[in-house]
Amino acid sequence: MNKKHLESMLYSAGGVVAMLVILLAVNFIISALNLRVDLTQGSVYTLSPGTKAILSKLEAPVKIRYYYSQGSSALPVSLKTFAKRVEDLLGEYRRAGNGKVIIEKLNPEPDSDAEDSATLDAIEGQLTNTQEKFYLGLSVNFLDQKAALPVLAPDREQLLEYDITRAISRVASTSKPVVGIMSALPVLGRPLNPMLKQQPTTPWALATELQNVFTVKKIELTADKIPDDIKVLLVIHPRDISETTEYALDQFILRGGKLIAFLDSYAYFDQQPDMQNPFGGNNAGQSTFYRLLKHWGFGMEMGKVVADLTYASGAGPRILPTLLALTPDALNKDDVVTSQVGTMLMPFASVFTGKPAGGLTETVLAQTSPNSMLVDLIIATLSGEPSTRGFQPSGSPYTLALRLTGKFKTAFPEGKPKPYAPPSRDPKKSEAEVKDAKAAPQLKESAQENSVVLVSDVDMLTDGSAVEVQEVFGQRLVVPRNGNLNFAQSLVEQVAGDFDLTQLRSRAAFTRPLAVVQQMEARAQQSYLGKIKELEDSLSQTQEKLVAMQKQRASAQASVMSPEQQAEVENFKKKAIETRKDLKELRKNLRVESDALQFWTKVANIGLIPLLVVMLGIGLAVARRRKVVTK
Repeated sequence: MNKKHLESMLYSAGGVVAMLVILLAVNFIISALNLRVDLTQGSVYTLSPGTKAILSKLEAPVKIRYYYSQGSSALPVSLKTFAKRVEDLLGEYRRAGNGKVIIEKLNPEPDSDAEDSATLDAIEGQLTNTQEKFYLGLSVNFLDQKAALPVLAPDREQLLEYDITRAISRVASTSKPVVGIMSALPVLGRPLNPMLKQQPTTPWALATELQNVFTVKKIELTADKIPDDIKVLLVIHPRDISETTEYALDQFILRGGKLIAFLDSYAYFDQQPDMQNPFGGNNAGQSTFYRLLKHWGFGMEMGKVVADLTYASGAGPRILPTLLALTPDALNKDDVVTSQVGTMLMPFASVFTGKPAGGLTETVLAQTSPNSMLVDLIIATLSGEPSTRGFQPSGSPYTLALRLTGKFKTAFPEGKPKPYAPPSRDPKKSEAEVKDAKAAPQLKESAQENSVVLVSDVDMLTDGSAVEVQEVFGQRLVVPRNGNLNFAQSLVEQVAGDFDLTQLRSRAAFTRPLAVVQQMEARAQQSYLGKIKELEDSLSQTQEKLVAMQKQRASAQASVMSPEQQAEVENFKKKAIETRKDLKELRKNLRVESDALQFWTKVANIGLIPLLVVMLGIGLAVARRRKVVTK
């Protein structure tokens, strides 16, 4: 080995060592700075403006204790990965808090002080499949206030930031807004009633979530006045509401109260006895504001529900057009509440018709697609081909949810309606009624602009539609099925004045459906239904011709088909076979296009970045080689 070759090897080895040293130094510096770039659509890995606003208003430090059993070997890899993402998110809170968010990481091993601390903070141990106990939760402490998230699960990761920020907001606030709930359904639960043969029920998940943030009070459906401490009133299915109660709502709005109402022409989960059926049976309940809606310029189609083929649930023989699975395209993207709700499920919804009265402005929050129509209640629950027979799209969307803003005027200009009551013979009682009427003067118009939210479905709020209750390591966990719970909570949070929480909830979803594929399927579905209708029309016309030809023959020969009739039937059979062949080809083409689109989407998502890195490396190598050749 000559001297020149040895020097070349030393220089080469030294260059490699120097490069490794530089890479290690750069990696150390970058890791110390913890620089991150969030390139996801909607910045799903960045704290939302709502969280940053709430943290900026903290008057004293908030301490977050994060409990995670790091040494547990029985934990699945997915749960360990999720725990690391939780830790990273807490690091974002510490950085955004500017010294007002303190993070403590504790490993609650058996019989340790950390385990005792977890018990005091209401973080209960969970069990793995091997019955090994572990902890994964956190508590938020502010002065003498404390809030706990006893179970952190990957299924609720999309709402993790909201849960943490809501806990911080709750412990940092001095008082909770008062929210009233008025409903004909047991939203707040129902005790055992042996007299009426009613079994006890637990509160809806919506009520439980609201109770975590607000002071919730039950308001009877027969109330003639809304208490003054109620700032937000959530009315859910006001079945058989009286004019007196509507007047109470009218005055509540005029004094500045916020009203959110969920109405329904077909409340599937409210089965009521059918008074017109002598053999018994039940019908879905109905609810609306008879006087208020009309005064505001709107009405509801009480005898119909809306069917939509674009947002229908299921497919093929299981398609249910009245079970609306709304995508973001159906929601108002410019409204802070609905812009990032994601998907919503609205079973057997009605629609609002009309235009807002003078002085009021309408903002549509949710609507159907133009590929929708109103159908009778009798076919509301039908699925498959019977549910789409004779489908005729309206060509324009229907309003499912809206917000009215402006200065409201009373819907009772003549004064408070007087409920029917037998004449009183007690003069003292009559004088008391007169004094009560004078003590509560009627408001004619709101002093400031106000808002009212109207939604044309009630079933969407029930646990069966909105959430899924799971048992996670022995703990009861409520996991949202869709954005229904998100939507209702956001409405309450917005009008309750905690606007920062509303901003926080309006984040991009971690998963988004392939809207292009859905649109392709909707177009193919329309073509499919068009073929079906064409076949049905052809069948009807053929039958009419057969009847007309049979009438021309003698009654004795009515059972014998003429050559003309046989030819007509054969023509129809041939046409039916051709139509079925077209339908088969249509479905085949749809599958081919959908599969191709999904394949290339996966290729772009999985292979694009590695391909760009390879191309960049090849480009650098070629440039370096040219540079060497030039020298």
